[in-house]
Amino acid sequence: MAAPAETSGNAGALSPLLCFDLYAASRSITAVYRTLLEPLGLTYPQYLVLVLLWQREQSTVRELGDALRLDYNTVSPLLKRLEARGLISRQRRPDDERTVEIALTAGGRALREETRHIPAAITEATGLDGEAVIELQRVLRHVTASATAYAATMAH
Repeated sequence: MAAPAETSGNAGALSPLLCFDLYAASRSITAVYRTLLEPLGLTYPQYLVLVLLWQREQSTVRELGDALRLDYNTVSPLLKRLEARGLISRQRRPDDERTVEIALTAGGRALREETRHIPAAITEATGLDGEAVIELQRVLRHVTASATAYAATMAH
């Protein structure tokens, strides 16, 4: 099979590497998010936590970490910063002190309106139409699941 053709954004030696294209695309999209989120005082990971909570209203630290594919040591400081801004509350479950429940505050719920334009802006930034974005998501989710399963077999 022939190597993919070089594009202007890829360095010659890196162009045949799928990982580089995934990395470059991720960084480019994250940069767009950064520009959109900066006026709201949010980072991309903070935005992702809020998106999950807007869907669920509340969650545990473990559930958020699993959904975002982040470990506890990464999620915990992220949540502390959101709590300090008054966007979420953290509370230990009375029946299980090890489990911390995360819930939106009124401020966190209100911020949702200020972010409604972001998904459309990201779609526009991709240069793809709606159907192509849906197909891209399907392919990326397949790649993620397949690579995760493959990595798990290699770990044993």
